[in-house]
Amino acid sequence: MRKAFICALALLMTAGILALAFFEKNAAQAQQQRAGGKKEFSSKSKDFAEGTATPSAECGECHQAIYREYVFGFGSDNIRKRSAYKDPKQKLRSIPARLLTAGSAHSIAGNDLPPGTEGKSCNTCHNPESFDLPDLDEPEIEPPKARPQGKESFGITCAGCHLTPDGRIRGPCRAEAPHETVEEPNMKTAAMCARCHLEGKRVVGKRVQTFLEWRDDFHKPGLGSQQCQDCHMPGTLRRLTENEDVPIRAVARHLWTDGRYPQRLSGALSLVVEAEKESTSALNFHVINIGAGHSVPTGSNRRAIFLKAEVVDPKQTVVAMREWMFAPWYDDRPDDKSFLEEDKKRPDSAAAIQADAQGPHETIIRAGEERILTWDPRLKPGEYEVRTSLIFDLNRYNDPKFRGDQRTIFKTSLAYRVR
Repeated sequence: MRKAFICALALLMTAGILALAFFEKNAAQAQQQRAGGKKEFSSKSKDFAEGTATPSAECGECHQAIYREYVFGFGSDNIRKRSAYKDPKQKLRSIPARLLTAGSAHSIAGNDLPPGTEGKSCNTCHNPESFDLPDLDEPEIEPPKARPQGKESFGITCAGCHLTPDGRIRGPCRAEAPHETVEEPNMKTAAMCARCHLEGKRVVGKRVQTFLEWRDDFHKPGLGSQQCQDCHMPGTLRRLTENEDVPIRAVARHLWTDGRYPQRLSGALSLVVEAEKESTSALNFHVINIGAGHSVPTGSNRRAIFLKAEVVDPKQTVVAMREWMFAPWYDDRPDDKSFLEEDKKRPDSAAAIQADAQGPHETIIRAGEERILTWDPRLKPGEYEVRTSLIFDLNRYNDPKFRGDQRTIFKTSLAYRVR
């Protein structure tokens, strides 16, 4: 009897100790949440053996919402337009997905390559090794080093931006995680984007100058305080991971909205048309960069903005037409047909020739710039209407009949009289 009593007492004591431990654990977790959600993990993983070639799907196992944004475009208005390089009969480039929207600019970067690179390694910025963040005011910022052949990845991985050269995962705020982490406040600034979104020294009007356009034309003159992320990574409130009870905080959506997103294009440019005098048919077109923190269009020299104008009479017959193209230069000088013979001697002759074959044309419109274009269609006296539109083209080098990669971003009209 006494032995049974001792056993029962021991069981009760054991149960009490377990209960106490349970309540202490819950109390500690509650205290951690009240203190800002700090959570201790039992071990730190250091096995990013593939470096920046680590598949983003591995990160998506824990960071599920962020992964959905990156791969599938959740939270975006990106209804991906397919694109062809030269001929609409070619196979159109697109991202296969059973979704209305499609992935972010980074996730499809490996699928967005210039002509002649199909089946070859992506360029440096599409498969970077780990890099440090530069100072915003560095006069010349080096691009990241490319991963060796065989370690290229389809697009840009999560690790491509978040993995530091010493093997830790950086983020804009402090966080406890199963992997080594480091707080890097400059991830919220344009320094995060600088190494990939520029090419060489600043040349006004040239391609791949986006960071320098932002820094020199927008940020330094004081046109605005926005960093790249403020426009291209719209924010939300969420947990960083769905697998752990971590605090809700402000997080940037991993979308990198670009020229394929209506929300970015529709707010970039404004167009105003004015008739000079009733005695003439002369017209002025004011194209104004009101919403972009860089030039429009920016980045690849394939991109262009077309300004199309047509004048109709009271019978709706088109009596005059005019078109302008705004596009980045391929080289350090304006694109120009006079260089076509010289281009044949260059190692990059194909790219140089296709650019110069479309020159000269209007340069890109810098941040805050108002470009005024004048046209006199020399009309007879009468009543007319001029209809104008701004059209963004993902690839100005393909067949002009192909409209699948174009989007009208602004339309306006003006009725006027010629005496």
